[in-house]
Amino acid sequence: MTGMMIRNEATVASASWFLASARERLTGILDPGSFVEFLPPSERVRSPHLAQFDLPAAFDDGMIVGRGRLDGRDVLVAAQEGQFMGGTFAEVSGGKLLGLIRAAIADPDLPRSILLLLDSGGVRLQEANAGELAVAEVMRAIVEARSAGVAVVALVGGRAGAFGGAGLTAATCSRIAISEQGRLGVTGPEVIETNQGVEEFDSQDKALVWSVTGGRSRRLIGGADAYAEDTMTGFRAAALALLDSPPPFDLLTLQAEQERLAERHALFGACESAVEMWGILGIADPEAVRDMDDAAFVAIAAGVKGMDHDAR
Repeated sequence: MTGMMIRNEATVASASWFLASARERLTGILDPGSFVEFLPPSERVRSPHLAQFDLPAAFDDGMIVGRGRLDGRDVLVAAQEGQFMGGTFAEVSGGKLLGLIRAAIADPDLPRSILLLLDSGGVRLQEANAGELAVAEVMRAIVEARSAGVAVVALVGGRAGAFGGAGLTAATCSRIAISEQGRLGVTGPEVIETNQGVEEFDSQDKALVWSVTGGRSRRLIGGADAYAEDTMTGFRAAALALLDSPPPFDLLTLQAEQERLAERHALFGACESAVEMWGILGIADPEAVRDMDDAAFVAIAAGVKGMDHDAR
């Protein structure tokens, strides 16, 4: 029995974050048996609106919130289910996340660290007004939480990526960890193609999509603070590292971040490809970045200076 448990734990640890469900990610990243869900399945908190569109609802509306331990450290967690309605923000899912963040601020007995397992294309179109409002309130709550000394770390590596409201939410966090498979941005590839045409951005060109919004590019140009291997162990290690070094949230941090963004624009504003940006960063063989293994990429990224998120 002990041998079987060890094998099962090893299987979970090496499982793909990208392919996992939200609940599998929570099982994989948190200490075994430590997760306690707020509003668990027995509560069946589902959207009251989807039936009007003849769409099925989910008992948790695609958002799981609760608390657990990460290497013995108490944390609050929220995980989006990207396989339900694209992990979208809506009335119930947004309200659950907002309530978790506000609770961290108001309740001194709750942990002072929050992990956001983002996997979302943005706002749910069927509940657009409620979703847009939820994103705005969540962003404001994250700012208030950080001001109160709560560390908020975003983990991006799911199938839906983190676009729209999820991309904005990630940018508001203390730190961001991303995998090669993760994608991060404000406007998703399909939205760009729909509005500007396939000549502007072909959302079916996977190499193009990942070179622009993918984890490696985001890490190199400073859109993420850590690069995680696409495993539970990889994201667990990245989360631990980022929770131990959250930047202060004050005027100096905001000024430094603004200066960094201005520098990024000056460096890359005229570039027409990710490879061109990687070359500007001094990478000797930028064409090789896409195909190198994780260890080689981490070594390359460690040599790129001055692109840190929320730089001080």
